[in-house]
Amino acid sequence: DAVGEHVIGQLLSVARKIHRADAEIRNGIWNREANRGWELQGKTIGLIGYGNNGAAFAKKLRGFDVKVMAYDKYKTGFGDHFVQECTIEAIQEQADVLSFHIPQNRETKQFFNAAFLQKMKKPFYLLNLSRGKIVETSTLVKGLQSGQIKGAGLDVLEYEKKSFEAFCDQDMPAGFSYLVQADNGSLSPHVGGWTTE
Repeated sequence: DAVGEHVIGQLLSVARKIHRADAEIRNGIWNREANRGWELQGKTIGLIGYGNNGAAFAKKLRGFDVKVMAYDKYKTGFGDHFVQECTIEAIQEQADVLSFHIPQNRETKQFFNAAFLQKMKKPFYLLNLSRGKIVETSTLVKGLQSGQIKGAGLDVLEYEKKSFEAFCDQDMPAGFSYLVQADNGSLSPHVGGWTTE
């Protein structure tokens, strides 16, 4: 539930430009037109992975009047009134939002790469609350720069170490430097499931 709530927050932050508007106002900038939002109603949300986190996200999306599609390599027969079970190709064809909810292993490391991006048919928002190495940062940056990726909500980063607290002590690669400067990304320090409850 905690991760499901957090991914909703990340999605709204990037789609409605809340994080950017907040930073601008704190710096004395009142720019309404540049912060015009993007509504979820009627859009298609594609989930890669439909375990506990993916299912919680799908359930929480029901009030937004969106179409939720999910692909899970290891699970079938899960389609219900929250989600439509589908192929990965269907998500690549239809998704306005792409959200990752898969574990990190040999099969999933850099799952989102240049070949995957090339198969996405529409501009989309990318969300990752699974593991950082699922998304290849260099591909994400290229997608953000080209506009194919409209924005990204990331609770995890490819560069994370086992000691999360020492994350910012390391020399940061160019991809991370771009992300911290980009105004179409919302970042959090791997806290999707980190709540007082």
